[in-house]
Amino acid sequence: MRPVRALADVLAEEVLVLDGGLSNQLEAQGCDLSDELWSARLLADGPEQIEAAHTAYVRAGARVLITSSYQATFEGFAHRGIGRAEAARLLGRSVELARAAGDLAGEDVWVAGSVGPYGAMLADGSEYRGRYGLSVRELERFHRPRIEALAAAGPDVLALETVPDADEAEALLKAVAGCGAPVWLTYTVAGGRTRAGQDLAGAFALAAGVEEVIAVGVNCCEPGDVGPAVEIAAGVTGKPVVVYPNSGEVWDARARGWRGEGTFDPGRTGEWRAAGARLIGGCCRVGPDRIAALAAALGDEREE
Repeated sequence: MRPVRALADVLAEEVLVLDGGLSNQLEAQGCDLSDELWSARLLADGPEQIEAAHTAYVRAGARVLITSSYQATFEGFAHRGIGRAEAARLLGRSVELARAAGDLAGEDVWVAGSVGPYGAMLADGSEYRGRYGLSVRELERFHRPRIEALAAAGPDVLALETVPDADEAEALLKAVAGCGAPVWLTYTVAGGRTRAGQDLAGAFALAAGVEEVIAVGVNCCEPGDVGPAVEIAAGVTGKPVVVYPNSGEVWDARARGWRGEGTFDPGRTGEWRAAGARLIGGCCRVGPDRIAALAAALGDEREE
């Protein structure tokens, strides 16, 4: 059931817990994600696994669930022989599965329809580089059909996420104009700049006057990059900030594995909250156990 209160209204009053990485939870459930469609493949082949992953995060305390549509595009589905009508149905299914899991919570859970960057469709890591060689207009044309299909499925918000490049952010913001759904915009960042190397203040300024944007922030980045980015995002836009960093481990594409130590610390939520964060969760390699710890930390802060 869709919450009665709009997400934007709730963010004006309280901090909400986001979920964590969907793919790592699906792998923990035994799913094989070695496919160009990644977790989106399961929309067709294993929807019950996606609902189970969402449910694990609801049980951990997540109040906002991000759908499995990050890598789901009309073009990507077409490569698998799936036509546009069926692809649109599968995009809608991503919202339905998250909503069904949220209904088990016994309290309001909001659903964010994931709109990943163009690079996610390429499945070659270019979402961490940006600069695809496409114009803003070409990127807008790519994103608009999926945005329209997801918006029609009735999520509470669209998550324009893991955006590496201010040019792509501009295209996404053009594509959501008139879509009928509020959105948040999150960049993937490194060292205080977008992955494409752009100044964060200028990148966030693109969203400052856009009515559809109810929150801005960062995701799929090192936890250490979050604090400065929150301050910039809040200062430039005056909007609530959303943050969901990775575990801190680094993906080794050659070895096809993760290396390094995790640095995701739920205890840092107080710092992020003080800087303006109102939606806080995790991305890659942050599972239900860390989200449960984060929810507990936020609960302790509210009681102080």
